[in-house]
Amino acid sequence: MDKVTDLSSETAPRLVWSRYYSTYVAAPPGPGARERLVAVAGAIIGIVTTGLLCGVLAGTGAAHPLLVAPMGASAVLLFAVPASPLAQPGSILGGNVLSALVGIAVALAVPNATVAAGLGVGLAIAVMSLARCLHPPGGAVALSAVLGGAAGGAHPFMFALYPVGLNSLLLILAGLAFHRMSGHTYPHRAKLTESAHGTQDSAPLSRSGVRPSDVDAALESFGDTLDINRDDLLQLFELAGLSAAERQVEQLSCNDIMSRDVITIAATAPVEEAHRLLRARHLRALPVENVSGQLVGVITWPDLDKQGAFASEIMAPADTAHLTAPAATLLAPLANGHGHEVMIVDDNMQLQGIVTQTDIIASLITKAVTLNAK
Repeated sequence: MDKVTDLSSETAPRLVWSRYYSTYVAAPPGPGARERLVAVAGAIIGIVTTGLLCGVLAGTGAAHPLLVAPMGASAVLLFAVPASPLAQPGSILGGNVLSALVGIAVALAVPNATVAAGLGVGLAIAVMSLARCLHPPGGAVALSAVLGGAAGGAHPFMFALYPVGLNSLLLILAGLAFHRMSGHTYPHRAKLTESAHGTQDSAPLSRSGVRPSDVDAALESFGDTLDINRDDLLQLFELAGLSAAERQVEQLSCNDIMSRDVITIAATAPVEEAHRLLRARHLRALPVENVSGQLVGVITWPDLDKQGAFASEIMAPADTAHLTAPAATLLAPLANGHGHEVMIVDDNMQLQGIVTQTDIIASLITKAVTLNAK
C-alpha cells in the first residue's frame, strides 16, 4: 500500500504538468502523410499560379509576381484544411477584401500608425464576423493595408481589389482546380446520409441520434467558436454513434444472428414464381441461386417492374457478407436506408442465411439488456 502511495505521489506532479502544458500544444493533425503531401503540393501550385497570373494580368510580366503576404496564410487554410469554414471561397474572397477596405479606411482616419494597426485588425474581425466570412488571414491583410502605405496612393481603396481581391480570386480558382484533381470536394459540403426514398426525411441514423437542434444548443452552451460547421458535426456524431453501436455487437458474428431457413428461387424460374413467393411468404427480398446453389442476385418488389421472363433477367446485385464476419459490419449497410437485408454466404458464395434490420435491432437490444444487468 505504501509503495502505491509513493508511486502516486511521484507521478501526480508529472500528470498535472502534462495536462497543463498539453493545452498549449496543438493536437496532432488528422490526415496522414499522403494528405499532408497533397497540401504541400497544393500550396506550391496555388501560390505560384496566383503570382504568375497576377503578373501577366497586370502587364508586369510572369517573372514579377504581384502577391501580398497574407495570401500565404490563405493558402495554408485552402490547401491544408479545405473543409474548414474559414477556408471556403466566400470566406477567402470576402474576408480578405473587406479587411483591406477596413484597414485602408482606418489608416486614412487615424494618423497614429500603432493605434490604427490595432483598430484595423479589430474592426476587420468585427466586419468579417458580421458578414459571415471570417478568415484569419484577413487580419494580416488589414495590418498590411495600415502599415504598408496603401492609404497613401491616389486611389487607396483600389488596394482591396488589386492586388488583394485579384490574388484571392486567383488563389480560389487554383484551389478549385487542384482539389478537383486531387479528389477533394471543394467548396466543402458535409456528406450527410440522405433518404433512400427521395423524401424530405433524413436517413434513419440521423433521425434516431443527434439532431441539428441538439448541435445548435450544444454550440451555444459551449461558448467558444469552433472551426467546424454544424453539418460536419452532425456527420461526426453520426459516425461516432455508428462506431459505438458496432462496439456493442463486436463479439457477435453474422452466423450468430442470421436467419437460416431461407426461401430462395432458381435463376431459371419464371418471374411469376418470384411474384408468388414474395406475396405468399410476405417477403421483402428473394435470393436468387444458380444451378450450383451459389447466390447470384436478389429480387425485391421494385424488380418485378422490370422487363424479363426469368428471375435472372430482373434480379439485382445482393448485399453480401461472409459467414464469419462481425455482425457490426452490417450496421452501416442496414442503417443507410437503402437496404433491409444482407445475404450471408460462405467461401463458395453458397447462401447460408439472411440478416435483416430486425435481427440487428434484436441483437442490440439483447446486448443492452445484458450490459444493464451487469
